Amino acid sequence: MRRHLLWFAILPMVLASETASAQYPVLDAVAGKVIQKYQGSSCEQLWQEKAEQQGRPRPPREEQAVQLLRNDPQMRALFIDKVAAPVANKMFECGMLP
Repeated sequence: MRRHLLWFAILPMVLASETASAQYPVLDAVAGKVIQKYQGSSCEQLWQEKAEQQGRPRPPREEQAVQLLRNDPQMRALFIDKVAAPVANKMFECGMLP
């Protein structure tokens, strides 16, 4: 009985996240690229890229994406939910987070 109650408690959350995700297919693609970049890069590559980017303006397309996330809280939350764990784990492994 408890298993059935747990399933009914989890099911709406899963369906809601899939529905919200389906609203933003581009977001899924961008989040996938971000995750792939961090998971496929060595720590040395990430450190080098971070050093190279300091003081450099973002490319226009990246700036547009950031602005879109700033203006749409729902989209921003979905993006962060997708990328936070994989990116933070890699940054922790590389000593980029305390």
